Amino acid sequence: MARLPVISGEQAIRAFKRDGWLARRRVGSHVIMEKEGFEATLSIPLHRELRPGTLRALIRCAGLTVNEFCRLLKGPLLA
Repeated sequence: MARLPVISGEQAIRAFKRDGWLARRRVGSHVIMEKEGFEATLSIPLHRELRPGTLRALIRCAGLTVNEFCRLLKGPLLA
């Protein structure tokens, strides 16, 4: 199992976009992302460093594993 990376909110948004999530709106310091076929939305804080529990919850809510998310951080856009 891959270790949870230490990343910013912007980096997390780029990785989730690679998985097909779309940034729909911004509310204060949070970007709200949605994906077709998912009832859940992701509320990603625009912090310099996301706390591990916050990032893990976002990954789980997106239906990903930590390994899959780490590959999205490094990989090219799929869409």
